[in-house]
Amino acid sequence: MLRLNNYLFLIFTFIFITVSIAQDNVFNSYDLLRTKYVVETSISPDGSYIAYTLHVPRQLEDPPGNHYRYLFLYNLENDESAELLGDKVIVSSIGWMPDSKSITFRAKLNEDTFIQVYQLSLDSDEPIALTNSLSSVLQYGISSDGDQLAFVATSLKSERRKKLVEKGFDAEIYEEEYRDRNLYWIHLKSQMMAAPKQLTSDVSIFDFQWSPDGKQIAAFIADKNLVDYSYMFKKVYLIDPATGERTLHLDNPGKITQMKWSPDGKHIAFIAASSVNDAVTGSLFITQVPNTKKFTELKNYSEGKEFSIRNVKWKDEKTVLFQAEEGVDISLNEQSIDDVERKIIINPGMVVFRSINIVDDLISFAGNNSNHPSELYTFSLSDKKLTKLTDVNPWLKDVQLADQRKITYDASDGLEIQGVLFYPLNYEEGKKYPLIVHVHGGPEYATPNGWQTAYNRWGQIAAAKGFFVFMPNYRSSSSRGIDFTMEGFGDLAGAEFNDVIDGIDYLIAEGLVDKEKIGIGGGSYGGYFSAWAATKFSHRFAAAVVFVGIGNQISKRLTTDIPYEDYLVHWGTWIHENEDLIWERSPVRYVKGSTTPTLILGGKNDVRVHPSQSLELYRGLKLHGIAPVRLVRYPGEGHGNRKNTSRLDYNLRTMRWFEYYLKGDNPKDEMPNKYLDVEK
Repeated sequence: MLRLNNYLFLIFTFIFITVSIAQDNVFNSYDLLRTKYVVETSISPDGSYIAYTLHVPRQLEDPPGNHYRYLFLYNLENDESAELLGDKVIVSSIGWMPDSKSITFRAKLNEDTFIQVYQLSLDSDEPIALTNSLSSVLQYGISSDGDQLAFVATSLKSERRKKLVEKGFDAEIYEEEYRDRNLYWIHLKSQMMAAPKQLTSDVSIFDFQWSPDGKQIAAFIADKNLVDYSYMFKKVYLIDPATGERTLHLDNPGKITQMKWSPDGKHIAFIAASSVNDAVTGSLFITQVPNTKKFTELKNYSEGKEFSIRNVKWKDEKTVLFQAEEGVDISLNEQSIDDVERKIIINPGMVVFRSINIVDDLISFAGNNSNHPSELYTFSLSDKKLTKLTDVNPWLKDVQLADQRKITYDASDGLEIQGVLFYPLNYEEGKKYPLIVHVHGGPEYATPNGWQTAYNRWGQIAAAKGFFVFMPNYRSSSSRGIDFTMEGFGDLAGAEFNDVIDGIDYLIAEGLVDKEKIGIGGGSYGGYFSAWAATKFSHRFAAAVVFVGIGNQISKRLTTDIPYEDYLVHWGTWIHENEDLIWERSPVRYVKGSTTPTLILGGKNDVRVHPSQSLELYRGLKLHGIAPVRLVRYPGEGHGNRKNTSRLDYNLRTMRWFEYYLKGDNPKDEMPNKYLDVEK
């Protein structure tokens, strides 16, 4: 077996080197295995350093998995960066102790069985464990004085359950064996490594934040540790860490994702949905502490605005900074709690980022653009200077990248739609090219005009092969305000899918695209759209790739782990209340006569979109379609691939499918080889 593994490794290495040499000046699928990017950033309280984490993909010879995440320290005084801890680690949730002398983080190090919280002094190479939890620490927070640590970890498995399993009784009781996400408290100076005090039980904590004075903890709490509850049924409570007593602070009606205390502890800012039917957590609300107002009485700073707020930080006691999606662009904004209008700090289109860290005048974040994955950036509030501090992919300087643009077009009903368009590498004006449409999932998401090349987004890889790549932000996406999102409510694959068709027709009318060579692909809701395209709109598409996508909306709603979210923010009706509509919007209804060659892929352990959805679509097309169809399942994968091998397999297989049916003169009634070249 060892000799066989070594032989396979040599094969993988040979193929990687061969492909890289042959295409060393364009971006190819194998380059995904050497693409690094910055993930988290955290400025030290004294403003001298920035700690950041670097995503490093696992190589084919590494143990199965997705990536490593290394810890780095950037010295702002001498502009030097140093790696801490060494490699082959996964570090997350980085922060600082108040004295700026040590970094805190979550990791599983040495002989750890579970993820713990660690502290690493800047003058030491040996991190110190701050927790000794008997299950992995999911989140932690340290009070502003550095004396108290709170963390969330799940309850332990019941002794009765363990004894039954030992005797061979391993039956699973569905949705009844979840373990609560408990909140624990430690006084660091007096109880380090002692048994933590448990502050909650019989409920689940999904996020929390210390108050500035360390006397209260604001927390998102739901009754059960189930995904649907984490989406739709979290409420905001204040917890006294001394007693564990909790009081309801905000009875929000729907989704809520982020909270931040003001520096004086008198307010809390929240990012939440505008109503129970709003799919996007893109609205900003601010409460007083204590709060006397109902949710409907709070000011929504996003109301009437054509953007979605995704992240918030306090600049001072009366002012917040927030990151906003504005179509395909990202902006940073300043908002006084007493003002109606915002002030733009970083203009839309300058850089793409998801969250910020701020200390005094300095902001740090992981930022990217159309030509480069995320790097460490800083922005000065006083002189408005944006600076890129790192270059973690220097090899990209030698790679030819295709042109990438923001496009705007009118839908058939007059609504303006935005999207991102990749031009084929070495594009020749006047020539028509094949097109791949990439549809984002959600649909409460928006594709930004930044780095859009990953295992499940084919951007530069497809462009290097001579494709246009179109990524539309159809109605019901985030980034355009509440009204734009609600345009898709109760009308799945209706007007929102027409936006995709209208975008394709726009590109055809512009003389860019060959209308006979159009493919479509995407994952989750993007997979649903791709299945819809391959069946209901089969006459428009020459190839489709459906990844963890929906085939039958009726059975999907009865097998998913988010049935309430599906009902409340997408459909607005139960199956028995409008069965005809839900069946009408199901791709399997239209499989008869499908002429679109369809590749269906998904994880065997998917609980969001059950693997049976792929099977139903496959079986329907196999029995009643007249085009090739193939089903590929990934063992151990869920709603999206995590392992490096599964990710590379998906990318290679997808690109080969599109190349086979959209380019050349390959027989349309046949399929490319079912095995990848790495098997040779």
